[in-house]
Amino acid sequence: MLKKMYASLGISAQVLDFAGEIEKHLEERFAAIDRTAEYNQLKVVRAMQENRVSDIHFAATTGYGYNDLGRETLEKVYADAFGCESALVRPQIICGTHALHIALSGNLRPGDELLSPVGKPYDTLEEVIGIRDSVGSLKEYGVSYRQVDLRPDGSFDYAGISAALNERTRLVTIQRSKGYATRPTLSVERIGELISFIKSIRPDVICMVDNCYGEFTETREPSQVGADMIVGSLIKNPGGGLAATGGYIAGREDCIERAACRLTAPGLGRELGATLGITQSMFQGFFLAPVVTAGALKGAIYAANIYERLGFPVFPAGDTPRHDIIQAITFGTPQGVISFCKGIQAAAPVDSFVTPEPWDMPGYDSQVIMAAGAFVQGSSIELSADGPIKPPYAVYFQGGLTWYHAKLGILQSLQQLADDGVVKL
Repeated sequence: MLKKMYASLGISAQVLDFAGEIEKHLEERFAAIDRTAEYNQLKVVRAMQENRVSDIHFAATTGYGYNDLGRETLEKVYADAFGCESALVRPQIICGTHALHIALSGNLRPGDELLSPVGKPYDTLEEVIGIRDSVGSLKEYGVSYRQVDLRPDGSFDYAGISAALNERTRLVTIQRSKGYATRPTLSVERIGELISFIKSIRPDVICMVDNCYGEFTETREPSQVGADMIVGSLIKNPGGGLAATGGYIAGREDCIERAACRLTAPGLGRELGATLGITQSMFQGFFLAPVVTAGALKGAIYAANIYERLGFPVFPAGDTPRHDIIQAITFGTPQGVISFCKGIQAAAPVDSFVTPEPWDMPGYDSQVIMAAGAFVQGSSIELSADGPIKPPYAVYFQGGLTWYHAKLGILQSLQQLADDGVVKL
């Protein structure tokens, strides 16, 4: 019956047999992911219970949003689950880049310097910082930027970081995930080691972690190993596929208060912000997030092992421990990237009938193709894939609200690549 169902979705027996052999060897890895998800599920439930979440917290507020009990309680739940003092969790934060901009601009002042000790940040942050000139960038407001690249083997350049830290350094930004790069995603342990080193030289420097795609992939978050702020998007891991929009900034109370005053206005801070009836989906999405993230992790490992077997460079490798849900696959040609994304789109529950094409997407320096047939526009915890159409022509796969949907997406991508003559099984 199962083979017939896959066949009705266009998956050939040849593709199914090839991928099935690989899946058999992943049972132990998948069991370990399930144990992490179980721990994180209990952690979230405990945070909700300790903050006495009730259906009264799902009520809508409008206008100014004064005295929104649901909003205030949700922020306490995030803070407790992530092991930190405070959190800002708002639908008014429209994406991860917006959340990062709020955290940075709220805590940096003219004359300060921002340091990245892990190399170039994700593409959309280049204009936020001013690496590429843009209206309203930090550079326009007198904030300078410096970076220290990772060593060729992906390790930290501690000597370079020590030399880069100076009296103007106010904030250090650490990107956990790889973005459009082929460098290791940082584990929570490695992030903790880096923060300890920085604090040993400059205890007063704010350490912020871009936590996008990393939440719930381990049993700890960077806020539990010294990060002053962690930042992310609710249409990625912590929204569990149910949050329709939003972002979070969690960490030290004073850092969060400054970010809140940037999100709203000085003097207003976190007291305002109507939730318009979407608080329930934000609570419920956070509740489901550990299990949803586990499904996405399984999909990433499955994809890595399939395409590694076919001879394509994959990053991380199929047997590498995972610290985020993104899987990079390098095809070396534009057609490989395009065919892969066509396959992912064909597996979507929404807009499966459309064909993704490269386009000039705002915030990027090259054409980008995106496959995202999602219930929530742009949700990358849902089955999705994207990549810039430029060398080395790598695609970045992530998501799947369930393991079974992630599996279907990978099978569809492989079928499309075979149909287009990019791979031979």
